[in-house]
Amino acid sequence: MTPRILPTAVLHETLGILRNGGELRCERVALWLAATTGGSVLGEVYEPYQETARDYFHLPPESLQALMASLKSGRLKVAAQIHTHPAEAFHSQADAKWAIVRHSGALSLVLPRFAATTTVATFLEEVKIFELSETGEWMLTPNHGPDARLLVRP
Repeated sequence: MTPRILPTAVLHETLGILRNGGELRCERVALWLAATTGGSVLGEVYEPYQETARDYFHLPPESLQALMASLKSGRLKVAAQIHTHPAEAFHSQADAKWAIVRHSGALSLVLPRFAATTTVATFLEEVKIFELSETGEWMLTPNHGPDARLLVRP
């Protein structure tokens, strides 16, 4: 699979969104959008309206409707989701059940400690990246090397 390209400006904006939730000691989710055709560049971050707590996030129906309208008007798709956990980064059963992205090859990323210490420079060392397989399983993928699914670029 072709790796997605994440511009550092999009990553920087994403970290700000995630930290805002962390300051409230709540999980937070952001979505990375790409063009519906081609779509290897994660060119936009989208912050959906969400209900959050220390150990979960939820998008109510009106938030999903707003997301769908935005995607349609911009001819975009959700290529990846990224969210925080209060402690360790892993893909929980709740993360799998409530995943926003559900297509084969979709990415779900998790950052530890509400992304409080994550920077653009440390991102690939801290994040856990999971890819949805053709059989519907979230598989941990490498952050570096030839099998990396995400490349951070200026």
